[in-house]
Amino acid sequence: MSFGPPNDPYGQPQNPQQGQPGYGYPQQGQPGYGQQAPQGVPPQGYGQPPQPGYPQQPGYPQQGYGYPQQGPQAFGYPGGPGPRVASMGRRLGARAIDAVAFAVIYVVLGVIGVAGSLSAANDCDPNAADYNTCINNAGSDIAAKFGAVIGVLAIVGLLYEWLMTGLVGGTLGKLAVGIRVVKADTGQKPGLGSSFIRWIIPIVGSLACGIGQLLVYLSPFWDKSGRQQGWHDKAASTMVIQN
Repeated sequence: MSFGPPNDPYGQPQNPQQGQPGYGYPQQGQPGYGQQAPQGVPPQGYGQPPQPGYPQQPGYPQQGYGYPQQGPQAFGYPGGPGPRVASMGRRLGARAIDAVAFAVIYVVLGVIGVAGSLSAANDCDPNAADYNTCINNAGSDIAAKFGAVIGVLAIVGLLYEWLMTGLVGGTLGKLAVGIRVVKADTGQKPGLGSSFIRWIIPIVGSLACGIGQLLVYLSPFWDKSGRQQGWHDKAASTMVIQN
């Protein structure tokens, strides 16, 4: 007589917990839930193994190798928010303020020079034999003073745009509307080298009847990087941001 359960030819009771693979039980040679895998054997658990790269920090999701940049530029701060790129309206307003300031300086110097030359012309005696010579000398004096005014303005413009941008981060017009020029990779002040490159490119463009200069100042509209960098900004590795 057999004492085992039906369909058991050996007469031994089946124990599902001893060496029998099945649902809910670990198979032979595999670590179970909560068990540690032998040394040198990678764990077999849920999910994917960790990816190489920087350690994940709270608030900065890890994607692949390293942290992704967020926004047009994060100034070396991994995963940090990018700066607020200055709008073209603000940049145009800053340029207009600077232009008005230079126009005022030009008019003041021009009036001073012309007033002195006209005074010299009025001193010429119409009845004198050298009247024409006196008038010609007065006219030459006016032209010379206008040339001096233009030269002074050119020097002032160079020092103003170059030094203010390199050392302060912007001209008076830019500071008035709340924008400044920074290095695109660090967010620091451009320095004299980058600011000179940024200044000289529009000046060279102005030699072509001003068309090149206009194209340089309009080139941020065609920038697809999200930073609205003009050709002069790209050459100098700078960008214009809002404070």
